[in-house]
Amino acid sequence: MTGWQEHLERETGRYEDGESRLGDSEDDPRQRRLTRLGNAAWGAGLSALMLGRREDAAAWFDRAATRYRESWNEAPPGSWGRPIAVLKVRLLVGDGDSAGIPAHAEEAARWALTTGCVEAESPIGRYAGVLALLVLGRDGDALPVARSLQSADGFPPAVAAALVGLAAGDRAGAAAALEAVLVSFETRDSFLEDVPVADTVLCLHALAAARWPVAPLRESALLPPTLS
Repeated sequence: MTGWQEHLERETGRYEDGESRLGDSEDDPRQRRLTRLGNAAWGAGLSALMLGRREDAAAWFDRAATRYRESWNEAPPGSWGRPIAVLKVRLLVGDGDSAGIPAHAEEAARWALTTGCVEAESPIGRYAGVLALLVLGRDGDALPVARSLQSADGFPPAVAAALVGLAAGDRAGAAAALEAVLVSFETRDSFLEDVPVADTVLCLHALAAARWPVAPLRESALLPPTLS
């Protein structure tokens, strides 16, 4: 627990420092400063989640979503990481209806679709589109977009397979792909903000749980104990 507390304190400090420097700067575009704030809030939220402090995590994820959306308004075209991040943080702490999708995630998905992500040439843009469509339960619309990611150069095959499984209603396929995604996280060397959490696994698991009964995730150092 001590390690995660240190992560939380570091990310909190980064956020507070970045917030104090949010004024105008010719050498550091505001959209980049906002993105760094979003990243720090993201890291703090994940750290709080790993500590079992879900209310604190939800508060930090809310800050992250706000900062990422602010940064999108000033970001250059094709900055698809912002809507992806917004969708992920809204999925990470459930606050929604009985179907399992947080209400804030549905609002974020509707916003993401206004960015044109579904029709994006970039696989990362279409990834944002698939996530948004899955959050809204539009699986039939999500399926062809998800399938396009399976042949996209550089896009993680296991993530594409999990998205296809979710959109197609293939429980076994989605479960196998989700395990492969977790393994890929367990064998990687770098994480956003140096916070080692398998966030994509958590988001995909939440989308699966909204569709059918799911088994608990297996134990992993990269997952909150209550979710493994």
